[in-house]
Amino acid sequence: MLKKDNLSLGILLGFLTPLVAFFLYYFIVIRPHNDIAFGQFIGILKDNRQMLPKLVSVCLLLNGAVFFLYTRKRLDITAKGIFLMTMLYAIGIILLKLIR
Repeated sequence: MLKKDNLSLGILLGFLTPLVAFFLYYFIVIRPHNDIAFGQFIGILKDNRQMLPKLVSVCLLLNGAVFFLYTRKRLDITAKGIFLMTMLYAIGIILLKLIR
């Protein structure tokens, strides 16, 4: 399934990869050191709006890795979908920074 070269797969991967990175960040970085429940972590993100764009930016790093792998395999249409979702996330980050 992941070896297909189509735009919808790229959009799906581009959308889900930062979400996976968000959960990995919580379980690897936040949870072991602070013993904060996931609901509390979401509450902290809601209260501290300056932290959210930074966290989303960190989560997009994994999107960059997936994009690199798909361009390396010459699956360019899928890579375009990943890039499209990365740009949509980037626009969201900019809007989050402007809204405050």
